[in-house]
Amino acid sequence: MTIEVRTADPKSKEGTALLTASHAYLASLYPPEHMFALSIEELCTPSITFWIAWDGAEPLGCVALARKCGYAEVKSMFVDPAKRGRGAGEALVTALDAAARAEGITKLCLETGDDLYPAHRLYRRLGFKDCGPFGDYADGPHSVFMEKPL
Repeated sequence: MTIEVRTADPKSKEGTALLTASHAYLASLYPPEHMFALSIEELCTPSITFWIAWDGAEPLGCVALARKCGYAEVKSMFVDPAKRGRGAGEALVTALDAAARAEGITKLCLETGDDLYPAHRLYRRLGFKDCGPFGDYADGPHSVFMEKPL
C-alpha cells in the first residue's frame, strides 16, 4: 500500500465527506462552544491549503494548513476511523510539515481535543510539544495545545 497526499478542494465529494464525518465525530465528543473546527466554507480561503491522503482511489483522511501571522496552524486533521492504522495520519502531517518548511514557515501550532489520545501520540512522535493557548484561543477544559518549531 502506498499513501499519496494531494492538495484538494474541501468542497470536493471526498473533502466534504471527510469533513462532515470529522465534524460529526467532534460534535459527539465536545459541546459546541469547545469545538474549533473550521467549516468547509472557512477552509476555502487563499490562506489555507487542504490535503487528502489517498490509498489508490480510496480517501483516507485530510488536513489543512492555515497561515497566520508568525506561524501556521494545523486544522481539520482527520482520518476515517475505519481506515486508521495505515499511516495516513503521519503521511498527512509529514506533507503539511514539508509544505510549511518550503514556504519558510518557522512554527506549526495546533489545538486538539483533550481525549483524542491517538492524535496526541501522533503529534508528539512527529515533534510537537505541549504549549499554552495561542492566537485567539483561550485555555479550556477540552483543549490541548501543541507547537513545533520548524
